[in-house]
Amino acid sequence: MNYTLHQLRIFSKIVELQSVTKASEALYLTQPAVSIQLKNFQEQFPIPLTEVVGRKLFITDFGKEIALSAERILAELDGINYRMQSFKGKLAGRLKISVVSTGKYVMPYFLSGFMKANSGVDLVMDVTNKSRVVESLEENEVDFALVSVLPQHLKLNKASLMKNVLYLVANPNHYKKILLSKKMFVKDTPLIFREPGSATRAAMEGYLQKSEMKVGKRIELTSNEAVKQAVIAGLGCSVMPLIGIKNELKEGSLKIFPKRDLPIQTTWNLVWLASKKLSPVATAFLDYLEEEKNQIIQNEFDWFEKY
Repeated sequence: MNYTLHQLRIFSKIVELQSVTKASEALYLTQPAVSIQLKNFQEQFPIPLTEVVGRKLFITDFGKEIALSAERILAELDGINYRMQSFKGKLAGRLKISVVSTGKYVMPYFLSGFMKANSGVDLVMDVTNKSRVVESLEENEVDFALVSVLPQHLKLNKASLMKNVLYLVANPNHYKKILLSKKMFVKDTPLIFREPGSATRAAMEGYLQKSEMKVGKRIELTSNEAVKQAVIAGLGCSVMPLIGIKNELKEGSLKIFPKRDLPIQTTWNLVWLASKKLSPVATAFLDYLEEEKNQIIQNEFDWFEKY
């Protein structure tokens, strides 16, 4: 066999993403280049690694075994590189963070300075739904997770980062007056929800229950970005985190409608298992946040105070 580390990395990424196209995007390579490397890698083995059914790529059982071996080889290689940099006096290693979808507007600002100051640190940040974030914590797959609502069934340590504020918003050109009576939303104003399990969904439902309000027509979407675009298009109104609608408020495509018991306020928390032994990189990141958090909030999120 004469496969290369480059081929191992490509195959590992294809298995992770279940797609040649997505793997090429993640690796900043062209799709033909990735396809050629997959073909060359496959030629090393007499048993198929992948198969295509319809237009969907599937990994065979043998391919999954090879992928596990590839992950171990690549992890050992990364370990060698990290140890070499550590001997040179550099902080080196991998920092893995799982972030709920709305957290993508928050976490990069708290990572930027740390990553620039530590070139030996590799970052893996998975932006996903809350259930997957909680699963990654339970399985000890990550160093940290960013959430606005703490999972109550896990014993966690936390570092509070900043406030998370949610307002009722709509496109002012479609809904010049969003009337909210004591009992219900007006019938011609649909309310757009996130999917069950979402922290934003939970905040909305808690607000409606507290206010004893009934909702007429409901629309359910599975990402914060989808909700935002639907509200801009005039499909309805929604209770949305302020952090994700800065530009739309500035441009006027969205407007905040003040209502009783709003805004809803929670806190963005960086959490980790209480039983977890943090790596030197993870510990250094917590130290960095302790020192720089307030300055980051002042520099990057002072616009919050306008609303």
